[in-house]
Formats: sequence, structure tokens, C-alpha cells
Amino acid sequence: MSDGVIEAPRSDPTERLHPLVRHHIVNDLGWPGLRPVQQATIAPILDGENLVVVAPTAGGKTEAAFFPILSEVAAEPLDGPRVLYLSPIRALLNNQEARLQRYFGWLGASAACWHGDTRPAARKRIRKGPPTCLMTTPESLESILCSTLSAPEAFFRNVRWVVVDELHAFAASDRGWHLLAVLQRIAWLAGADLQRIGLSATVGNLDALRAWLSRGSHRPSRALPPPRSAPDADVRVDFVGTLANAAKVVSSLHRGEKRLVFCDSRLQCEKLAAALRRRSVTTFVTHSSLSLDERQQAEAAFAEGRDCVIVATSALELGIDVGDLDRVIQIDAPSSAASFLQRMGRTGRREGTRPNCLFLATDDLNLVRAAGVVRLWQQGYVEPAEPPAFPLHLLAQQAITMLLQGRGLTLRVWRKRLGEIAVMWGLPVGLAEALADHLVAADWVGTDGPHAHVGPAAEVELGRRHFIELLSVFETPDVFTVYHGDRVIGEVDGPTFWAQSESARGTAIVLAGRTWRVEAVDRRRRRAQVVPTQGGGTTRWLGGSAPVGPILATLMRSVLVGDLPAEPYLSQRARTRLDTIVEEYGWLGPDHWVLEQRPDGRARLWTFAGDAVNRTLALYAQRLESVTAQADALSLTLPPLHRGWRSQGIHAWTALDPRELDFTTEPERAKFFACLPPTMQLQVAQARRADAAAWLRRETVRSVTNTDP
Repeated sequence: MSDGVIEAPRSDPTERLHPLVRHHIVNDLGWPGLRPVQQATIAPILDGENLVVVAPTAGGKTEAAFFPILSEVAAEPLDGPRVLYLSPIRALLNNQEARLQRYFGWLGASAACWHGDTRPAARKRIRKGPPTCLMTTPESLESILCSTLSAPEAFFRNVRWVVVDELHAFAASDRGWHLLAVLQRIAWLAGADLQRIGLSATVGNLDALRAWLSRGSHRPSRALPPPRSAPDADVRVDFVGTLANAAKVVSSLHRGEKRLVFCDSRLQCEKLAAALRRRSVTTFVTHSSLSLDERQQAEAAFAEGRDCVIVATSALELGIDVGDLDRVIQIDAPSSAASFLQRMGRTGRREGTRPNCLFLATDDLNLVRAAGVVRLWQQGYVEPAEPPAFPLHLLAQQAITMLLQGRGLTLRVWRKRLGEIAVMWGLPVGLAEALADHLVAADWVGTDGPHAHVGPAAEVELGRRHFIELLSVFETPDVFTVYHGDRVIGEVDGPTFWAQSESARGTAIVLAGRTWRVEAVDRRRRRAQVVPTQGGGTTRWLGGSAPVGPILATLMRSVLVGDLPAEPYLSQRARTRLDTIVEEYGWLGPDHWVLEQRPDGRARLWTFAGDAVNRTLALYAQRLESVTAQADALSLTLPPLHRGWRSQGIHAWTALDPRELDFTTEPERAKFFACLPPTMQLQVAQARRADAAAWLRRETVRSVTNTDP
């Protein structure tokens, strides 16, 4: 062991597994033995250590976590949930349910899902007879803790293990802090230090993630890294120019094979699926805005088919099993090397096959991004999963949900537990105490003698629909549900697409890879009735692609300035187009910003700093100069300005400290900011801009060059 990382043991430790588990591995699964990663987890899990396991997609991580846990459950069977299995998406839980039901069935035990799609009757059965393994999300755990229909003290009293799948997806967002807090609250109910096992296929900061998962736990912790191997995959990058051309290529290549096509937006996914169907390709489509029934039908039909295509967003990136794939095709490029690895890892599972991925770029900058992503993969780079800084607004959320859970909680106990969560998150205890004072003073928390309860401000602002908005740390989109008769097709964005119900009638939309005409709109119930139609349509959803980080953005600049050898993975079309792009961007510099003058008087500041830094720069422009700038991963587009200001003003930004600016009115305000006093809002906003500000102070960005291409 070195720095919390262990290598796979040389001896086979399977003898430590319970005899019943060993029997079923051989006789039920028919396995002659375990994979190295499954052998390596047995000792640390049975020894009670927290563990992070990183292994390729379909590398056996689920069994690596659960076989030792099953051995412990077999040795000490108790009522109620013993194991919590957590996933960031419902689809992965549904996909794993049959597998875990089979494994726990070996012991005469059970596994069951509880999440937002679980029907009331199934939830009632779970409350009455809880499964040994509860498969759920942090938000659903929070709802169980706070529901008046549950008895959380009894329900969670025997929990001892937590398995967190796709750990990196939690850690990189506020959902990770929420997860840790909910687990701590369950540990208090169980009177135990829960053993935590994290699973991931792609992690760039393994040891930091190990330490993060163990926050609040006193168990020793380890990390099991993936096997070291040189890139061995069939990767190709092609330039097709349009989505219509991409559909043509997908329909003509690899006939007779099963193809998974990734798109980075739901609209692109829908349009491509519709285009493929027009070409008589057996096509299925899945993304988060389709109904559960639509997704399950598509995924099941695709898993059972052969000569077919499934078009998906990142919803199929996170380990969902859709059968034995032949090909992965990526339209344009993902936003990170980690995402690329997840997607490509869906292939190469059969003996004698290699992972593969074909990029089809529909425009110049996506071709450049694809080349950059492949370069990162060749270098062995994976982006770190970094928890967002200073989650004080989530501490306010936890302060209120603890009271919703523990009706009759005393002020003393409430303050004590709030401080313990703060310490677990790395926040000062003094801040937790100050926050508690503010929540009481502002009526977010009410008092009745020595007792605390949910206050009138929280009742008004957060109490709608049984506090549903309080139970999750992400915003719930305002959507309309689309029906064809009694059948739910999916959801579309309400504010942007259905602003006026009159204009919506007769509109053609695309959903589930088909075109529909809107027949009726019920604004009160947020429903729309549709019928099939021909021709094209469009649909809008809030949200965008995942942000591009500074490492990939900087590498994209290297591609644009010609620092890319004649890589064999580039098709002739891609190579020819890249040569043209490099020539067109000949005015770029290799290591400094460039201010491009545009014919319409606007300017484009090319920073190649990534989305987070450029959004911060856009806020600098707004706060300092009252200038509205449009930011993307590579640049900022500025309105017409005096040329002298441009160089001098932009140069001054690089020395700014985020503490000099008020970011609390920005549109990216985090959920539950309203619960914080202004000073704390500012602390959170500034802390979450600190990395961007540090990047701006690097020497390599202090030179600004003007150009008139």
C-alpha cells in the first residue's frame, strides 16, 4: 500500500468468501474463477475498509463490490436494508435490478429499486417489507428520510454498506456533497460507521476521490487503480460537415452490426434518429426527456437486435447494459477525455475484439475538439472529478431537511449535527453556527422553546408539493408532458416551447425519433396531446452540453496552430479539412490571447481557457465595464468597443481577484442561495470562481494580441 493505493494481490483470496457465495459463483454463474479486480476487492471489503474501485466498463466492478458484501450478509442476516446501492441516474438502477435480485436471491434475500419512477404500490411494498439491498438515488433517500409515511429510524437501523456507482459523476457536482450528508444522517440512525465502496470506470484523481468518499468515516480507506495498459483501440475521426451527412454515413457503414451513436444534445439525438429512420435504418432513441416506458422499450429492443442503431445522449454513457455492442459512433465530440473513455468502453467486450469509436464531426470546431480529445486519450489523461468548492448553500438545505426528518428535534441537537456535517465537508464550524443563527433569525427555521422546526419562510418558499424542491440539490425543470392518447411519450421544456398555448397548437415537434403535431395543450395540468405527422419538427429543452475544461481547450489551440502530426486515426477528409482550418486560423498565437476584429464591429477574444474561465471573464466584463459578453469554451464575443479599451481593459482582467466582484446576481446562482445571508452568498460565489481567477493570473495569458484577419 502506498498513499492509499493498492495493487491486485498475487494470491487468490476467494477462500474468504462465504461458501454459499462461492457455490453460486461456480454453479449458478458457471464461472471458473474471478477476474483480478474481483479478487483484489475481497480482502479490503471483508476487512471493513472503505474502497474505491476503478476498472473499465464491463470490467466486473459490480461483482467486485457485492460478492464480499454478500458473504457478510450471509454470515449475519438481519431484517430491512443492509446495503444501499446508489446511482446518479435511474436508468442504471433499473438496468442493475435483475442482476442484484439474482445475487441476493442466492441468500434468500432481495433487492429492489426506489426512485422517481417507482410507482406508489411498489413503494408501499418496500415500506412494508424492505429489501436487503435498496437500489436508489440520494434524492430518493432524502425523500424516505423526510416522508411522513416512513419510519426512518426503523427502516435504516441495519444498514452497514453503501455502494456508490459512477462515483466520479457524484463527486464532480453538488450532488456529491448531498450524498455524503444523507449517508451521514443514515449512519446516525443506524448507529454505525457505514462501509463505503465507490465504483468508476474513469477517474483522473483517484486518491483524492478515495479521501473524499471517506469524509465523515473513521474506517481505513484504499483505492484500487485500473490495470495499466497502452491505448489499444480502433479510433477514427472523420469530417462529414452536416448532421444529414452523418446520418448517411451511419446508415451505410457497418451494416449487420449493432451500433450505439452518441449525441451531445437531445435535439441532435432526435434529429439524427428521425433521419436514420427515413433511410430505413432500424433505429431506437433514448434520452432523459423520454418517458420511462419509451426508454425501456428502446433499450430492450436494441439489446435483443442485431442490425440496428440506438441514438443516445450521455444517458447511455454511465454503464447501462444494452447488450453486446459492435460499434460506438460519436457525433461531433464529447467535452472530456473521461467521457470519451466511458463511451468507447461500451465496445470491445467480446474475445478477440478491441474497443472502437468513430467520430463524425459536423463542423470545424467539433473536428478540432475530436482531435484534441483523442490526443488526451493518447497521452493517458483523464480529467479529475473535483467537488465544487464551499457548499454552504447545501448546508442550509441540510439544516432544513434535518428538521423535516426529525420533527421535534431540539435546537441543541440540530446545531450539533449541522456542525458535524460542516466539518465533514471541510467547512468551519463557526460558519455553521453563524448559518444556524441566520436561519432562525430569517424564519427559515422556527423555534418552540427548546425545539426547532421548519420555519414559515421555508414553508412558503420550499413547501410546495410536499417540499419536493427541497429534497434535491438540482433544479427541477418546468416541463410539459406529451401524450399520444393515454400513452406518455416524454417531456419538452415549458417556458421556451410552450410560452403561449395558442401558438403551440399545430406545431410540429420531434420526440422519440418521430414527428408529432400538437393537437391540444392543457396549461394548468402541463400536458400536451399530439398525433403522428410527417415532415420535420423541432423541440427545445433547457440545459446544454457538459463544460469543456482548460486542458482540452488549450489542446484545441494546439490543433488550430498546426501542432498535430499526420495522425493515422484521421480520415483523409478529416486531414484535408484540418489543414484548411489551420490555414484559416493562421493568425492565432501558440500561447497568448488573440483579439479578433470582426466585420460587424464586434470582437472575439480567443482565450482557449475553457467554459468556466470564460464565463468568469464574461462576468468581469459585465461587472467592470457593463459589457455583455457571450462566452464559450474557446472565446468571448464582445460588442463593439473602442480599440484602446480592448487591450488595456482585457489585460487588467488577468490580475483580478474574484473577491473584488459581486457574483451573487449572476444567472448561475446555485439552488438554495436564497437561504443564505448576502455575505455567505458572496463567499460561495467567489470560492467557485477561485480556480478560474487563478488560471487568469498565469504568465502565459498576460499577452493580448490584436488581429484583423
